[in-house]
Amino acid sequence: MAAAKTVPQLAQSHNSVSRNGVLTLVGYGISVSVDKGHLIVQDGIGTERYHYRLPRIGHRLKRLIVVGLDGQITLAALKWLRDQDVTLTFLERNGRVLSVVGPAGSSDAKLRRSQALAISNGVGLEICRKLIDAKLQGQEQVLRECLDCQATADAITRFRNKLESAKNFEVLRNLEANAAAAYFREWRDLPVSWPKADLRKIPEHWRSVGSRQSPITGGPRLAVTPAHVILNYCFTLLEAETRLAISALGMDAGLGLGLHTDTADRSSLAFDVLEPVRPQVETWLLNWIASEPMRRADFFETATGNVRLMAPMCAKLSETAPVWGKLVAPWAEYVARTLWAGTKSGPARNSVPPTRLTQQRRTEAKGKAWTQSKLRSKVWPSEMFSNFMPAGAPRNPWHLVSSGTPTISTTTPSCWRNSCRSACLGIVP
Repeated sequence: MAAAKTVPQLAQSHNSVSRNGVLTLVGYGISVSVDKGHLIVQDGIGTERYHYRLPRIGHRLKRLIVVGLDGQITLAALKWLRDQDVTLTFLERNGRVLSVVGPAGSSDAKLRRSQALAISNGVGLEICRKLIDAKLQGQEQVLRECLDCQATADAITRFRNKLESAKNFEVLRNLEANAAAAYFREWRDLPVSWPKADLRKIPEHWRSVGSRQSPITGGPRLAVTPAHVILNYCFTLLEAETRLAISALGMDAGLGLGLHTDTADRSSLAFDVLEPVRPQVETWLLNWIASEPMRRADFFETATGNVRLMAPMCAKLSETAPVWGKLVAPWAEYVARTLWAGTKSGPARNSVPPTRLTQQRRTEAKGKAWTQSKLRSKVWPSEMFSNFMPAGAPRNPWHLVSSGTPTISTTTPSCWRNSCRSACLGIVP
C-alpha cells in the first residue's frame, strides 16, 4: 500500500482582531513582521496555523500577548507596534512575565527619588497599609457574598482591624499572610464540575479547587489543579497590566515600597500595587466557574503533575487583560499621587501628577464631576463577558470612588451569590 501523504493546510487568515483588542500568540514558529505597511502575524501548532495581516487603519489591536519562546519579531514590527500604541507582552509557558513593552510616561526625578525613599520615611508603610486594607476588605466580601463563610470573614475583619497598629512591614506581611491562609482554606474543598464524559479522564484531585499551595513548589506557582492554573494566569495578566500602568506614570516597577522585598528580576512595586485587585479577579473567576463546567480539552498535565492551559483557553483568558488594566489604574495613580505629595513643592501646575490612566483631572478641568460610570462601561463591556458571566449577574459588581483612595463595593444579587456557593465549581498558570 502506498504511503499516505499529508496535505499541508493553509493558515486561517484574518484582517482584524476581536473587539477586545487582544491578540494572543501561542505555539511554535511565531512570527511578527511588517510587509507593505501591514503587520504580519503568524502562530499555531503543527498544521493548525493562523495568519493575520493588519493594516494601520481599522486593525483594533491594543494588546499583543506572546506566550512561548519559539519565534521571531522584527525591528520594523516593534516600531509598528510603538507607532500604533500597541502594548507587547512576553510570557513564558509557566506563566512568568518576561517583558512588557508599552507607552511610557515622562520620568520625573523627584517622583523616582520619593519612590526610593518611601521605604524608609514611613510613606511606603502608609501606602502599603491602604493597599492591604483594600485587599482584605475584598477578601471579606468574597467570603460573605460568594462563599457564605461568615466565621472566616469575621476572622479576616479582625486581621484587617490590626493593620492600623502595624508599625513595620514584617507585621503587615504576617497579617496579610494569615488572612490569605484563612481565605484560601475556604476555597480548598469547593467541588469542580466536569462533563460526564470527562470524569473518567481526569485525576481525582481535579474534582475540587484544591490547596493554593502547590505540592511541587510549596507555593502558588506550578499549580496542580485547573482552578489555580486559571487564577495564576489571570494574576500574570494583572501583573503585566500593572507594570504598564506604573511605567505610564513614570515610576519604577522594580522599586518596591516595602511590602514585597527587593529581589532580582522581580517587579516589586507592581506586586505591591496589584494587591487590592486580586479579590476582584477571584470574584470574577468564582462567578464564571459557577455557571459552567470545566472541559478536559482545555488543560493538560505534565509529567510532574503541573497543570497547563491549552492554547484556546489561554487566548480566551487573555481577553480579560484590558479589564484588569482598568481596575488597577486608580490604584497606580493613588500610589503616584501619594509619592508626589512627599516631594518638595514645585510650580503650581505640577503640584498634582497627571492622571494619565483614568483622565480624572481632565474631566474635572472641564468643570464636570469625575464619576465611575464611563469607566465602568469600559471596564466591564458586556460583549466581552457574554461567555464568562452567569445570567443575571451585574456587569461590574465592583466600583471605585474618586475621593481619597479607591474603595470596593459589592452589589451582587442573592440569586447570583447562591449560584456561587451551591453550584459545582470548576476552578488553572
